[in-house]
Amino acid sequence: MSNAPDPRRFKLIPVENLNAEQKVVYDAIRSGPRTKLANFSGSKPGPLGGPFNGMLRSPGIGNIVQALGGEIRFKSSIPSKLNELAIMVTARYWTSQYEWTAHCKLALEAGLDPAKARDVAENRRPANMDEDEAIVYDFSRELHEKKSVSDENFKRAVDRFGERGAFDLIAVNGYYSLVSMILNVDRTPLPEGVALPLK
Repeated sequence: MSNAPDPRRFKLIPVENLNAEQKVVYDAIRSGPRTKLANFSGSKPGPLGGPFNGMLRSPGIGNIVQALGGEIRFKSSIPSKLNELAIMVTARYWTSQYEWTAHCKLALEAGLDPAKARDVAENRRPANMDEDEAIVYDFSRELHEKKSVSDENFKRAVDRFGERGAFDLIAVNGYYSLVSMILNVDRTPLPEGVALPLK
């Protein structure tokens, strides 16, 4: 166990110190779909970590945000591997170390080629992407860098995933931009022993 000081700006709140509004958020996260994921920190007893710790500071907003995240993660029309690829593009854009660490692992578990993950981490367009991966990568990267999406990339997304899919791609990039902001401002630490993955 490390004796280094906790770098978080939003210090962890012991469960017994949560107020009634915060307890609503805590219980929603503890009973929601994330608890079915292996290694989800919120399935262990004790305070909520990751971005959820920050969300507790404004429980009305925090509960809406965590519910939105559940919808985007678990009910998107975009297949899991591709949804995780969009999250990785977002984490890379924001250099969100915690988000990258969590979601790169999920992307690899969902079938993303590790070489493609390395390319995204190093700010390179991955080689040998299949068409679906290329659509998601190009749409997401352009959305972050240009603050919009070209007619060509919009049409590619709609032709492949429908208008719902195009919207779901916007939503996943937007939601995880917010999560990246929360994590970066908080200075949420990586699990002990994990090196910073992004330069």
